[in-house]
Amino acid sequence: MKNSLSMLASGVIIVVGLFSLASCGSRQTEETVQENKAVVKTAVVQLKMVEQLVSFAGNVEPFEKAYISSAQPVRINRILKEVGDYVRSGEVLVQMDAANYRQSSVQLANLKKEYARLDTLYKVGSVSEQQLDQLKAQLDVALAANSNLAENTVIRSPISGVVSGRFYEDGEMFAMSPLADGRSAILTVERIDPVKVIVHVGEQYFSMVDKDLKVSLTVDSQPGKVFSGVVHLKYPTIDPNTRTFQLELKFPNKEGLIRPGMFSRVTLGFGSVERVVAPDLAVIRQAGINERYVFVIEDGKTKRKVVQAGRLIGSEFEIISGLKPGEEVVVAGMGGLLDGTEVEISQ
Repeated sequence: MKNSLSMLASGVIIVVGLFSLASCGSRQTEETVQENKAVVKTAVVQLKMVEQLVSFAGNVEPFEKAYISSAQPVRINRILKEVGDYVRSGEVLVQMDAANYRQSSVQLANLKKEYARLDTLYKVGSVSEQQLDQLKAQLDVALAANSNLAENTVIRSPISGVVSGRFYEDGEMFAMSPLADGRSAILTVERIDPVKVIVHVGEQYFSMVDKDLKVSLTVDSQPGKVFSGVVHLKYPTIDPNTRTFQLELKFPNKEGLIRPGMFSRVTLGFGSVERVVAPDLAVIRQAGINERYVFVIEDGKTKRKVVQAGRLIGSEFEIISGLKPGEEVVVAGMGGLLDGTEVEISQ
């Protein structure tokens, strides 16, 4: 009897010990699983109104540019303006040699006298109408030639602006050779208030461009300063090679801070649309390729999703495609994460 009780007690002790060992092993397994889970921090993406801004690079150009020249190869008598001088429309810029003009004026005066004499004779019937008409035709030709010589002897500016180039000196013969942008010129005058920038815009924006489009410009010489402008001209056709159209933008420049030839960055505002936004820490760029992705949490595991990111707005990326509102993305602890990694979310 004593032996039976002893054996029973020993059996109970063994069973209890086995249960204890099993319980301990289970806790250790759970702890090991917990330790193997990656600890991450997450954020929930949401919808926000995002202003649609598209940037382009372009060179600043004068709004108008005039090439001051003579229609004939004549000696230059005097150039009245220097580079940098401001001129007004109609102001005299160059005086050419006037010998041809003076000779033409004498011939014109003689023709006028002859016409007046024949007109008197015609009225009394001494000459025919045909003779009078022939002389009238000669007089009209002489008048046009004399007027043309007058314009090309005393040359005036067709626009108000700044003299930007001088290519001859006083006394030189104007050879009509191309010296300025492939064109013949004694001087060049540029209108720089306003200035213009021509950009090539993707065809997907064609229907969205109108006169009310929000336009802004920045230049490196004026850091932090933004210049507002307007759409001046929208070209009506699409280039089939580049799938773009030209847009001519106009910017007031009363202070003269923007100069032709400057490199500029133009931003066009196409209004606001509702977009998913995600923290910038969640968006990862794939090394070697221009691909961005995020890790989304689904059922305690990560899921790698490729996204199309738009503008960076503060500390958030505009997400054009790839995410839905309410999805939970990893913002910290991405090191070592793969598609399907089990994670523990740290609050």
